[in-house]
Amino acid sequence: MKKIFTLLFFIKICTCVNAQEYLHINGATQGTTFHISYQDQKERDFTKNILQILDDFDASVSTYNPASIISRVNQNQTVVKLDSYFIACFEQAKIIWEVTQGAFDPTVYPLVNAWGFGPERKNIIEQQKIDSLLAFVGFDKIDIVNGKIQKKDPRVQLDFNAFAQGYAVDVLANFLLKKEVKNFIVEIGGEVYAHGKAENGKWRVGIEQPVENKTTKNELQIIVELEDVAVATSGNYRRFKEIDGKKIVHHLDPKTGKPTANNLLSASVFSAHAIQSDALATGFLVLGLEKSKEFLIQHPEIQVFFIYSDDQGKYQVYVSDQLLEWIAQEQ
Repeated sequence: MKKIFTLLFFIKICTCVNAQEYLHINGATQGTTFHISYQDQKERDFTKNILQILDDFDASVSTYNPASIISRVNQNQTVVKLDSYFIACFEQAKIIWEVTQGAFDPTVYPLVNAWGFGPERKNIIEQQKIDSLLAFVGFDKIDIVNGKIQKKDPRVQLDFNAFAQGYAVDVLANFLLKKEVKNFIVEIGGEVYAHGKAENGKWRVGIEQPVENKTTKNELQIIVELEDVAVATSGNYRRFKEIDGKKIVHHLDPKTGKPTANNLLSASVFSAHAIQSDALATGFLVLGLEKSKEFLIQHPEIQVFFIYSDDQGKYQVYVSDQLLEWIAQEQ
């Protein structure tokens, strides 16, 4: 699976006094990298288990795997058995779609491809093409009925890439919790869940400055201390393309079919689950700063760190109240 967002987190992993008590697993998955550190009194090595989980996950919801469940659903194959990964992603996506009033919508997949951000690489899209695709974009046009996909239009297609890495983080975190691992951090492509304690108290995660950059890491904007919290960041400054000298960002507005055009540059979302943080980060970039702030009034359990540009083009930040207490004073 290839990650739609390529914003990276800098993670400072604090090991305990006895370094042997912490095990580290690193590798490649879903078009990006993953890093897991955990403290296990039995010093068990879960590498094989974790790699198998990631392989199974990819076989379920990767649009870059033509044999995956989601690819077969998009191809309208008649006999497709849905697994727990697909169903969980679908159901959680439906919830986020509803609460964001359609700003987050995984049926934008045809538009993602048309704009050249999916497996099919294209550069030019005309308004007539956008209008034709919008006719079958909308999460109300697809559902799961009696364990099977039901579409109102066979052209409806799904794209879980905007939040699947977040759910993969949750799946691995739940695996470690079931193994009674109390202190760990899981990171896939910048989406993070931190549980328990690190050596100096809490895990520390850095959020980058929103500088246009496709290849290297940026300077850190802030470092946040986490405990039993998931965080995901989405931004428009790493994954973009230029057409006729105009910057085209990869976040698409499901209502207009066009790339978003607002002053919100980066959205970092903190919640109890990485899939929720991941999906909301995408939704907020579509909603824009002011509508996102209105959403947060109704959902005080969600904490955010927004970076946006003001009328003079200067970077500004919006930080929710509780998150202020999590920002590390010493970096």
